[in-house]
Amino acid sequence: MINQTINILVVGIGGQGVMTASEILSEAAIQQGYDVKKTEVAGMSQRGGVVSSHVRFGSRVLSPEIAPGEADILVGFEAAEAMRWCHYLRSNQGKKGGVAMVNRLRLEPPIVSLGLFDYPDDPVAAIRAQGIEIHAFDAGAIARELGDLRLVNTIMLGAISDNLPFPAETLKEGIVTRFRAKKPALAELNAKAFDMGKAAAKMAG
Repeated sequence: MINQTINILVVGIGGQGVMTASEILSEAAIQQGYDVKKTEVAGMSQRGGVVSSHVRFGSRVLSPEIAPGEADILVGFEAAEAMRWCHYLRSNQGKKGGVAMVNRLRLEPPIVSLGLFDYPDDPVAAIRAQGIEIHAFDAGAIARELGDLRLVNTIMLGAISDNLPFPAETLKEGIVTRFRAKKPALAELNAKAFDMGKAAAKMAG
């Protein structure tokens, strides 16, 4: 078990599975014996609003909130949301910086239609321009290939699995176990989605 605290920030739009992904991450860390703290902020999530979830785990974690500049991994289910939150990642000054794993999907949340936020021309390029290590790919295309758009969160979890302090198979097994008893066909499909997300992240790097 590692001594330092691992900070993972998951962001996206309501209905994408952000909270489910953070719950699965938390359960996997707990199974590995870590102390885990998690918090969520859902703004109009039922109407496509922005959603963020902080997941922190280590030998002892006192607060559930990640401070700006302290995230080890940013999981962006939507490209502009990833850009808006990328300042939460650790900088690469003097040590390895944080990693952004981003779905290239573009969805305009209500803050754009209300005129409170201009959607960027190329959020992925904007993140990369800041010197951040980013792995960006189309998780939706993979989900469509597998026949179920709900698989995006499993694909994104597969994408970050090699950046976690425990084996990728631990996280994969936690996902598959959710379906194995009642929906074995979905268990197999999620296992495939996980592996494809993992491969896509490597290719995107």
